Parts: sequence; C-alpha cells; structure tokens
Amino acid sequence: MAKQSTNGAKTIVLVHGGFVDGSGWESVHKILKKDGYDVRVVQNPTRSLADDVALTRRAVQQGGPVVLVGHSYGGAVITEAGNDPNVAALVYITAFAPDKGESVNTLIQNPAPGDPVPPILPPQEGYLSLDKAKFRDSFAADVDADKAAFMADAQVPWGMDALSGTISEPAWKSKPSWYLVATDDRMIPPPAQRQMSKRAGSRTVEVAGSHSVYVSKPEAVAQLIEEAARAVKRSA
Repeated sequence: MAKQSTNGAKTIVLVHGGFVDGSGWESVHKILKKDGYDVRVVQNPTRSLADDVALTRRAVQQGGPVVLVGHSYGGAVITEAGNDPNVAALVYITAFAPDKGESVNTLIQNPAPGDPVPPILPPQEGYLSLDKAKFRDSFAADVDADKAAFMADAQVPWGMDALSGTISEPAWKSKPSWYLVATDDRMIPPPAQRQMSKRAGSRTVEVAGSHSVYVSKPEAVAQLIEEAARAVKRSA
C-alpha cells in the first residue's frame, strides 16, 4: 500500500447510496465534526456511476488525505473514485465493493436461495424506486417509524445507468479498507457483504442493524470511520 501523508487523515468524505440522499449522514456527521474532523457530504444524483464518481472526486480533491466512506451503492462510487491520490483509506458501510469490470448489477444478478428480495418496483423511464409500503421492512427496519416513513416518501429515483456502471480499477486493491457488515440487512445479504469485504482484504466489523445502520447506529459507524482515520495517521 502507498505511504500516506505525515499529516494523517483529518478529512472525511461521506457518499450516500441509492434511493436516498446525503441527509441520512446527519448523525454520523455530527459525531465526526464534534471529534474534530473536516467532513464533506456528497449529494450524488445517482443517475449514472460516471457522474457520481466525478462529483465525489470533486469533493475529494478539495484537500486531503481523505477517508472516503460509502454506504450501499456508494461503495461502488468510492471503489472507483478512491483511486484519486488524495484518498488514503476506504470505509464501506454495508456497501457494494465491486472488482474490476463488475457493477452493482453483476453483484446482485445471482441471489442465493433464501436471500431477501428487495421490493424494487419496475423501472419508470430508466429509474428505480422501492415500494413505499415495504420500505421500512427492507431498508430501515430499526429506524424510528416516522423517520423511515419520511425516508420512503423522500426517495431519490435510482438510475439504471448507475447500477450498470462498471469499475475500471478497484481502489481497494491499492488502498487500505474497512467494512461494516450490517447483520440484519435485507437489501444486501450479510453473506454477500462478508464475501466482498474478505475479497477486498478489509478490516471488518459486524453490527446488528438494518441497511440503514448509518442512520440507526451512527455511533458504531463513526467509530469505524475514526478507526480508519487513526490507522492512516499511524502508518505515516
């Protein structure tokens, strides 16, 4: 792995996943800011992987070294955007971690028997959404009911081009990575999360939580991000 800056990592960039926006990071953001980190929250339109990577790189290039964090589909974004030299480490929060030539589509196309089936509605004009009546159960089962209802109503349509975008070179092959497995996730099955984290050589922790663990368990998520930041500093 490349030698990191002696300044350590005091900058965190947070990347949201599909169906949601960056506001879900609010509690994690507050913890990290309180602990002295410079935190940037990327607001990706999730229309295409290429567009989301470009926007994330803009945030990363404002200064570093950076710990780049992705939730869900945001893991695919950071896997590509993380090749930027300002990125010192990657943190996957119940996220996709594709290999070279893979996309979210290729990672979900062969579900294992018994895996939960996310309530994704048929595409409308190239965009996907989740059935609002089933949103909480699948995406945010441990989130307060009112907040989960708001998340369902505030869904951001997820572009088919975002799911089909492929990785040119996975940053986890050259950058250290951390991975939080949400053991009660009904969107990305925990066994798939463990397989991806193992393949990436990530330092892995497991937390009892839904796919929205970054909303329901912000302390655990922030703790792992700060662990990554400290590790980068120690490796200077």
